[in-house]
Amino acid sequence: MKKHLLLFTLFIICNTTLFGQDTLRMMQYNLMYYTDNSGVSDCNASTNSLNNKDANIRTIFQYVMPDVFCVNEIGSNVSYADRILSNDINVDGIDYYRRGPLTNYSGGYISNMIFYNSRKLTFYQNYYITTSYRDINGYKMYYNSAELAEGDTVFITFWIAHLKAGSSDANAAARYVQTQRLMSKISSMGNPGNYVLSGDFNIYTAEEDCYQELIHYSNSLYCFYDPIDREGHWNNNGQFADIHTQSTHTQSDGCFATGGLDDRFDIILVSPYVYYGSSDVQVLPETYHALGQDGHRFNGSITSPQNSSIPSAVATALYNQSDHLPVITEFAINAHGSSIADYEPTFQLRVTNPVRDQLDIRLHSDEPDQYTFDIYSVDGKLLANFSETLDAGSQKITHQFDFKKGFYILKVTNSKHQQQISKLVK
Repeated sequence: MKKHLLLFTLFIICNTTLFGQDTLRMMQYNLMYYTDNSGVSDCNASTNSLNNKDANIRTIFQYVMPDVFCVNEIGSNVSYADRILSNDINVDGIDYYRRGPLTNYSGGYISNMIFYNSRKLTFYQNYYITTSYRDINGYKMYYNSAELAEGDTVFITFWIAHLKAGSSDANAAARYVQTQRLMSKISSMGNPGNYVLSGDFNIYTAEEDCYQELIHYSNSLYCFYDPIDREGHWNNNGQFADIHTQSTHTQSDGCFATGGLDDRFDIILVSPYVYYGSSDVQVLPETYHALGQDGHRFNGSITSPQNSSIPSAVATALYNQSDHLPVITEFAINAHGSSIADYEPTFQLRVTNPVRDQLDIRLHSDEPDQYTFDIYSVDGKLLANFSETLDAGSQKITHQFDFKKGFYILKVTNSKHQQQISKLVK
């Protein structure tokens, strides 16, 4: 696994203890053309009946019972999302799941969607990124903690992407552009924190540019981690048989892709904050798995040889529903999180890099406040500390910076304990 000393230092600084009073289970799934108009001639009402898909999704969902269900390839009309909600999820006495908003600004016939357990989560805000192929969607949620009435909660944003398919250089280049837009959007929003990215990435190796853009983004505060640390050349490589997610079929009627399970297309990645659990949400890597993937079906189907890792009805539903397997993981939640009112910092921070002998800081706030400035080395040692009482508006702060060349961390905290963290380079 890549080592980000700078980020490790950041989490030492933040050092939030994660008690894990509750967990969230997440499932990411490419539904394979859940729409009446798939745009694929051989994938029609006969070979990909929505009635049959409803029965299969219902079986899979009731077996897993995820709190967060992120999907690709749902029809771009909200009627399809509502159909899944009413026919497959809110059934048999369950009535508390909700869906997020659907967007299709990029055009096309398939979209992304999120369904969530409203007993545990509340929808807060959505984002979208247009690309040449499909929107990339973000859904910001907050956890329904016992202290919610007092404003205490935890925020987490789920990003869903369906990157361009195909093994050509042009397809790989298109995927790279899509992830560039995603990372530019996330970093431009500021306030790095609890982000989860999932979807059908359609990538064959971790060396591909689009994946490297996610994992080694130029601003490491916004990069993503693989929770199970299984980066490599996944395509047709038996060493990764236990995490391959496509295809569930070795034979096809024209709708399902063939070739057996030999690709890791479907992936869940997490931000550094979620990886280390520094902001009240932490991924549990031991729970990460592709449903029904027992590691014994390299270039085989999900049902042959016989699959004893899941009930036979679930294996059959996976086979008949999609040529992808769903990916599942869980997150520990510290219910005593930050305040909703305090979540968005009331001040903005900019620093001038590279730093020379003087640190120049620009801070803007709508109200007067007192700020503490802490400068740390990359090994977590506090090097300098000072405070300033600043008026409302934009203020410039300068401070002597008598340190050798290298990387440093600046943490700024106001009286409400809101924090902004910046990387310093000298």
